[in-house]
Parts: sequence; structure tokens; C-alpha cells
Amino acid sequence: MNKKISSLAAFLVLVTVASWAIAPATENGRETNAKRVVDAAVGPVMKKNRIAGMAVGLAVGGKAYVFNYGLASRQPAKPVTDRTLFEIGSVSKTFAATLASYAQVAGFLSLDDPVGKFVPSLRGSAFGKVTVLELATHTPGGLPLQVPDSVHNDAELIQYLKDWSPSCPPATCRTYSNVSAGMLGLVAAASMHRDFAALVQDRLFSGLGMTGSYIHVPIAEMPVYAQGYTSNGVPIRVRPGVLADEAYGVRTTAADLIRFVEANIGEISVEPRLARAIAGTHVGYFRAGVLTQDMIWEQYSYPVAPGTLQAGNGPRMLFESVPATRIVPPEGPRDDVWIDKTGTTNGFGTYVAFVPAKRMGIVILANQSYPIKERVALAYRILSQLGGM
Repeated sequence: MNKKISSLAAFLVLVTVASWAIAPATENGRETNAKRVVDAAVGPVMKKNRIAGMAVGLAVGGKAYVFNYGLASRQPAKPVTDRTLFEIGSVSKTFAATLASYAQVAGFLSLDDPVGKFVPSLRGSAFGKVTVLELATHTPGGLPLQVPDSVHNDAELIQYLKDWSPSCPPATCRTYSNVSAGMLGLVAAASMHRDFAALVQDRLFSGLGMTGSYIHVPIAEMPVYAQGYTSNGVPIRVRPGVLADEAYGVRTTAADLIRFVEANIGEISVEPRLARAIAGTHVGYFRAGVLTQDMIWEQYSYPVAPGTLQAGNGPRMLFESVPATRIVPPEGPRDDVWIDKTGTTNGFGTYVAFVPAKRMGIVILANQSYPIKERVALAYRILSQLGGM
């Protein structure tokens, strides 16, 4: 790296490079205040965790804003821009849930259908009896967090699932799992007789106007794909794997992801079936620990204390089996709730949250994983100051 580029890189790391997208380019009081609040909150987090780049999307009072910070790549030095693609890890699961909900609205499946209806090779097995709803709520009966290392392809996945036995009765425990959410996406796609990635691109991304979002990044878009970094600064990106597309495969921009949030709080219009599908993902089906489990989304009564959010997004809910109590009848979508989801890959960290009653939401994207507790605190601080919480 030559001296000129090295100096630019250092400058971009130390100085916030902020831009405002989506809302009109003219400055106004609301945008100026939002920028001030976000700048003050993001700077210390980036410095403490040595994060190369971040992007923050806000939906507040009917307006959407995006602010970009630092570097999408350290070498060669590239600033984060409105087009920068970030891996969003498990936030991808919310798109699998939306697709499953869409399949139900369109009549392709029922949430009460068993997996075996759509994956014939699993009929007669314990996993074949698991319902779509149980996949969507992490309650099939105890699945591992990750796809086992011994599973390298679809055939080995099916054999693993054939041999699987629940460790607790289905619908009685919540065990957060890439296998569960990944199979949710696979079953939803199978019910519609199409490839999962193609369906998400055609039905969801296109339907939501998310023009810069991908599961498989086109070659032409690779220059805007952010470089991820480990906590030690080693460059890394997510690798392909079994159920990767369905469980953690989305790459998107802050502008697109905040548009998804706007759709979830009713701030933008989408076609009726998609709107109903999105609302369907906000139904509360189980109580588990401090949270209400929707379809992948996690929900808390609002107002909510930051400590409650940190507990709901904490290690126990991620790594342990937690007793789950079914809500009968299911709790319909509410406005007085905080709904959120975290996402992590080895080189990226994401947090998404929204409060329908306040007409506000936030997406925080970083090209490095950093503690979830800090992501929650950062979002809470920003929304508290901008939303009068």
C-alpha cells in the first residue's frame, strides 16, 4: 500500500464519513439531528471494537435515512457507501420466515403442515412430523445451533434428519438453530416448487424494492461487497455451506434493509399478499425466557428496558434450550412491541429493531462481528434519543 493510500485509510478509520440517502438531499432539522445522534453513538463503538466500517439505517417519523462510516475495505482502501453490501448473518432468517408466511398466504402451505409433506424422504421420521410453525419458532424439539460438521451436502443432511430424535417434546422448548430456520426456508421453497434464493429475489427483494440485495452476489456487484474482518483484523467472508442460503445467506445494503423495516412497520406500500405475509411474521406463538417468539422475529412488550433486550439477545437464548409455553390462541400483531433480530458471521455483525407504535426502526451493519450486547445498547441509545422513548 503506498503512502497516499495508507494516509487515506487512516483518515477514513478515524474520521466518520457520513452520508444521507433515501430522504431528499436537502438538509433539514430532522436529518441534522439524526446525524448528530448517530455520529455521537457510533464513533465510540467503532473505536472500542476497531471496526473498519459501519452503516446505520433509520426509519423515524415517516422518513428514512442512511449514514455511512469508515471503510468497506482496508486494503485497498474503500469507504462505506450507500451501495456497500454487508453480510447480515441470521437476520437472513427473517426473509425465510417472510417467504414461509407468503407461501401460507398464497395457499402453498399451512403452518400446521408437517415437514414430510414437502420433503418426502423424511416421511415416517420424527423430523418429518415437525411442523412448519415449529421450524419458524425454533421449537421442533432440540436441534443444534449449527449444521453438524459431519454434514457436507443435502444427502447427508437428509440422513442426519432421518436419524434425529427430539431431546424434548416438540413445542415445549426453544432451541435456537440454523438447522431449524434453514429447513423453514427449504420447506417454504419446496411448497412453491422453486429454488429458495430465486424466490427470495423475485418475490421478496423485488416486491419490496430492495434493488441492491442478494443471496448470490453477481460478479458485477462484487466490487461493492464489503470485506469482513475478524476481531484480529484478518479479512474473512462467509463460506457456502449446507442451508447457508436459507439461514444466513443474505447480503444487502443499509438502504435496502431499512426499507424492509419500513415495510414491517407499515411505512411503505407493498402488494397485499406480501403485506399480509409480513404481518404474519409478527404473530406471537410462544413465550420463552424474556421474549415472545414470533416467526423468527423476537418480540418484547413496549416500553422495554435495555437489560431485557440484552437478556433476550444474550448467550442463554442463543446457546441453551429454554422452556417454551405456547400462546393459545396465538397473539396477533401488536403495535406496542419492540421487535428485533441479530445476525452474525465471522466477519460481520448486524442488529435490526423496530417499534411499530413509534413508527421507528433501525438497522446497524458492520463489517466485523462485535458483542451483541453492544449492538443492542447502540440501537437503544439512538432510538431513545430520536423517538422520545
